Amino acid sequence: MDHNHFFPPHEGVTLASLAEQIGAELLDKTQGERIIRSVSPVARAKEGDICYILSRRNKDELVSCNASAIVCDKALSGLVPSHIPILLCKAPNTAFALAGAILHPQALRPASLGFDGPEISPQASIHPSAKLEAGVRVEASAVIGADAEIGSGTLIGAGAFIGAGVKIGRDCTIAGGASVQVALIGNNVIIHNGARIGQDGFGYAPGPRGMIKIVQVGRVIIQDHVEIGANTTIDRGTMDDTVIGEGTKIDNLVQIGHNVRIGRHCGIVSQVGIAGSTRIGDGVMIGGAAGVNGHITIHDGAQIAAMSGVLSDVPPGERYGGVPARPLKDYLREVAETLSRYDARAKEKGARND
Repeated sequence: MDHNHFFPPHEGVTLASLAEQIGAELLDKTQGERIIRSVSPVARAKEGDICYILSRRNKDELVSCNASAIVCDKALSGLVPSHIPILLCKAPNTAFALAGAILHPQALRPASLGFDGPEISPQASIHPSAKLEAGVRVEASAVIGADAEIGSGTLIGAGAFIGAGVKIGRDCTIAGGASVQVALIGNNVIIHNGARIGQDGFGYAPGPRGMIKIVQVGRVIIQDHVEIGANTTIDRGTMDDTVIGEGTKIDNLVQIGHNVRIGRHCGIVSQVGIAGSTRIGDGVMIGGAAGVNGHITIHDGAQIAAMSGVLSDVPPGERYGGVPARPLKDYLREVAETLSRYDARAKEKGARND
């Protein structure tokens, strides 16, 4: 597939320069002046593209690959055809991610709609008491409430809603259609289209005539370098704050309940649901569609497999999976035993039918 107009190729960076910037070793120094313009998968890489391999599964695709460079580790370098320069490194996926950021910086966050004209669209609605530093861009139909504060370099996308008193730091992107209320946002935060930040949490008490709503008077605090995916929801706290720690990355369609505290540099994949007042430590990884019970703690460095149901605390550094979640090795052993029993019954039934 040819490059599309959404993410055009880079004007060009030399292979030697790119290798230095991503921390890789160019094995054939005579190829240092080759020009790299874009990233590509191995199967359709052409001249000017860079790609990477992580396993021998790409072996057949490499035969017809025409990339201008391939990033790989030493163990796989022997698979690369002689006509393709090798960028050698210990973590090819990390190096390739850095290369992509250099070659396609415009793809790292939601972009402005690109209209020429003033930084503040005349079609935006901004309360007179709001404070915007120089360099803030506000697109059409965005609404910024009373006493909101927004730092320089931040983009407020078309149709975004920024509530009264919200504070947003510098170099952030609040994409079109997102809403942020009752929240304090740090620097270099990305909030994708349609995300909902700071709405009231789900809290009710039983009453004589039905459910009585519990007021939610906490905040959402999002620290620096956090990214929040499209249509993700983060509820404000009941009386304490809901907190998302520095560097944490949250995928699309994640639900985070009131009073949840998530640590630094966590990764939370699509369709995860985290119930209220749960504590998640630093460096925790949670796979897609996992459900996390309320009022529990997932300690530092733990990993939760996709589609797991976490009902109780998870110790530091442990890998848990299944429903209910337990140590992953135990869960996988139980699955293997169940499948073995099923196969045995199927064979027995087949023998009887014969």
